[in-house]
Amino acid sequence: MSSQVQNLTFRRPTNDPQKPKAAPAARHTGILQDQLRRAQRRPWVPSFSLAVRILLLARVSGAMYSNISDCDEVYNFWEPLHFLEQGYGFQTWELSPQYALRSWAYILLHYIPPHIGNIVLSGDKRAAFFAVRIFLATISVLVEATLFRTIVERINERVGRYYFFFMLFSAGMWNASVAFLPSTFAMYTSALAFSYAFTPTSTKNSRRTLAATLLFATGAIVGWPFALALAIPFVFEELFVYGADIVTPEDRLPWFKNRVTRLVGAGLAASLIFIPVIGIDSLAYGKLEIVPWNIIHYNIFGGSERGPNLYGTAPWDFYINNLIVNFNYLPFLALLSLPALSISYFIDRKRLGFTTPTANQSSPFTILALRLAPLYVWLGILTLQPHKEERFMFPAYPLLCFNAAVCVYLVRGWTEVAFVKVTKSPYRASQSLIFSNLTLSVVVASSVISLSRILALFQYYHAPFSAALAFQATEVPRLLNVTGLLPVYPEGTSEEDRPRIDLTPIKDFDLALCFGKEWHRFPGSYLVPNGIRVEFVKSEFDGMLPRHFEEQLAGAAEGGETRVVKRLSDKLWMKPQTTYVPKDLNDLNKEDMSHYVPVSQCDYLIDLDFPLHPSSTSLEPRYATMTDTWERVSCHPFLDARHSFLLTRMFWLPGSKWQSQNEFGDYCLLRNKERVEMKEKEVRRRARD
Repeated sequence: MSSQVQNLTFRRPTNDPQKPKAAPAARHTGILQDQLRRAQRRPWVPSFSLAVRILLLARVSGAMYSNISDCDEVYNFWEPLHFLEQGYGFQTWELSPQYALRSWAYILLHYIPPHIGNIVLSGDKRAAFFAVRIFLATISVLVEATLFRTIVERINERVGRYYFFFMLFSAGMWNASVAFLPSTFAMYTSALAFSYAFTPTSTKNSRRTLAATLLFATGAIVGWPFALALAIPFVFEELFVYGADIVTPEDRLPWFKNRVTRLVGAGLAASLIFIPVIGIDSLAYGKLEIVPWNIIHYNIFGGSERGPNLYGTAPWDFYINNLIVNFNYLPFLALLSLPALSISYFIDRKRLGFTTPTANQSSPFTILALRLAPLYVWLGILTLQPHKEERFMFPAYPLLCFNAAVCVYLVRGWTEVAFVKVTKSPYRASQSLIFSNLTLSVVVASSVISLSRILALFQYYHAPFSAALAFQATEVPRLLNVTGLLPVYPEGTSEEDRPRIDLTPIKDFDLALCFGKEWHRFPGSYLVPNGIRVEFVKSEFDGMLPRHFEEQLAGAAEGGETRVVKRLSDKLWMKPQTTYVPKDLNDLNKEDMSHYVPVSQCDYLIDLDFPLHPSSTSLEPRYATMTDTWERVSCHPFLDARHSFLLTRMFWLPGSKWQSQNEFGDYCLLRNKERVEMKEKEVRRRARD
């Protein structure tokens, strides 16, 4: 029986012109060519938009939870920024106008984010701190995604996919991507420069030369001048490699002159970046200063009494060991990339194209070798330097992941060749899952190990941040509460209806938070409420510690040219105190006792104690055990690396069996019972009056 229901279907008008569908993106356009499944569906790789969203999750998480692993980041960059914004902070000898080794132009690039943080969450400097970190994370995401898509389009889709996941889960990038350091800035600019440089050079493509040169120069001039070494293979390619050009013998001399002229022109254009940098730094220091040259002069031509070696040297394998910790086995793959390319030349030559270049063309092997070369150049230069630090490797982190991705792809190609040779069946090879499972296992294993390392960094070394949070979120409100400086709300007022606690009255206590042997783990003034002084007490360390920025200006400068710059500085620069030349800072790493206060003047003290393996000296007593004077406010576990098993201290895994191989100390916020109690009584009395 019919339901007597009729369906009407309305079609769109057919007289409108139909837009033709966009042609699918061309495949196999990169240097490396897939040999199997060439006509089948392309391998999955994230789009630029999706890559940005995925990377943003990882990098913002790093901004919120990663540690500060280098005190240079705090004292040379976070503290000057805090001084510009809040009016006080620590000054290192590098920031003295006498030496001028740190660029205020670079610091000024980060001036707006903390103000945005203060608007979003007014009255809490922690918001400003994390706003800067999220700003850095966002820049890193955009740069990483740009280079990733360049690798997909110019090298190979699979190589791009491996690179993406190596970068996404890397413990090294977890730290480097959000570090407030010139080497991180150089990493941004260099990675963006390589997104242009990975396009084959051509006489017709001047944009590649200009963009890459400007970006390399920006990283060197604004950030770190030694990062320019990463551009050596790029310069070589620009001058001597045909790239996409076909050059006959009679055209070689005009071709070379054209290349030289183009590169020199790009270099001259890039040199214009010096103008604003020199201008800002000269205003900040009150005299004409070229900070990139100052850095080069001190590190290379400083003489036997000066130079970076004063701050420690390391053996030749320092960077290899450090890279293994941060990237597990990827450094080995990265260093094997050039040998792997040589092997592919003999056993899998079609992997780099199906045609043989003539004498008038560049070989794709040469071009890819130049893409892999910067990592070797960088690692070689740094290894030869006696003074080594983890942050020096930051600019090459994306290149390490790229080299490792290329190596994985080439090894996959060898297995395909071996499979076809044994089975004599390209069809069976195209249907096999051996190759995808091989590369998947490499990527997944590296990612899991990296995640374990990231968890170890948080679980084992996050105590300085935890102690700072406990001080601001627990101890300071307690002081305000017991002295009656917190407002009293009617009973039944919900937490949502109560405004954020105003910590401003804490200035009435005139508190001093002190650091002794833990001075190098001070997380920065952004994580200490305004109105609380941070001071140093003497420890066994006998080198140069920072001082507080001076609040008064020095006398008039001598010399006509310098006097003109000083006048401009007084009129245009926001903090003329930066032009003051302190007498208690030196570049010889010699201690100045005026930077210390007696421990008896400290209201709170940060100290690290290892109760299972205690040690103490007259300058570094076990404050945490001196219960007559010091009371534990908040203590957090901190790994005792010297007495923990190598593997368990490097990586974190759940379970008591794994953790039983580690030993921990107490990273404590201590309260001077007598001093704080006296100040509580005094403030309470003033509040009643």
